Amino acid sequence: MLRKRVVTVLTFNDGILFRTKLFRPDYRYTLNFVDAWSVDEIVVLDVTRPGEGDRENFYRTVREFAAKCFVPMAAGGGVRSIDDVRMLLSLGADKVVVNTGTLARPGLISEIAQLYGSQCVVLSIDARKNDAGDYEVFAEFATRPTGRYPAAWAREGEERGAGEILITAIERDGWLQGYDLELCRTVADAVGVPVLVLGGAGNWKHFVEGFARGHAAAVCTQNIYHFTEDSMKNAKAYLDRAGVHVRV
Repeated sequence: MLRKRVVTVLTFNDGILFRTKLFRPDYRYTLNFVDAWSVDEIVVLDVTRPGEGDRENFYRTVREFAAKCFVPMAAGGGVRSIDDVRMLLSLGADKVVVNTGTLARPGLISEIAQLYGSQCVVLSIDARKNDAGDYEVFAEFATRPTGRYPAAWAREGEERGAGEILITAIERDGWLQGYDLELCRTVADAVGVPVLVLGGAGNWKHFVEGFARGHAAAVCTQNIYHFTEDSMKNAKAYLDRAGVHVRV
């Protein structure tokens, strides 16, 4: 049986670590750990709006992180071309996270997979319910509706070569009241690749729900790890007692 994963997502605005809330930088933090807390993987994302910062600041962050990180690391935000992918991998990322760039040009997924392998491609999908009550994919920092359905877009992404799907419920970002389990389950049941769920985790019970009811292969958090040094160890112990097969 494959182990379930606990993933920490770090969001950087112009090279500075921030917590996000509803897809806007919210609280600024000082980075005080790398991977010593039993986290399985780390995702670093550039959430800097176009024209509001220097991309080199994020590149420096990726480079410094990779030098100290001894678990798999994915990097993304603003990836629009193979040159962007090549840069992040050259800085030490193991995977790249793609989102809006692939909605504009879906073939980018295939290009990355053909050059670097499917295991390198994490397709990030941001979604929320529209006025009709259907889940819809949004682009450009969750500001632009695309008319796409998350499950269908995830299937297309898998067919084009994505090795993982990262699904985020837009309205639960920074919410701390639990994942959107319906959204996660809908996407996870539609594809054969691992699905990572992000947006809303506030306690360890939410992790268990993400696995059991959301059918996720990995649960992600942006905020909990800030609170105590033993946060991830405590999470793993809780999951193990709940019968979730994790690396303790």
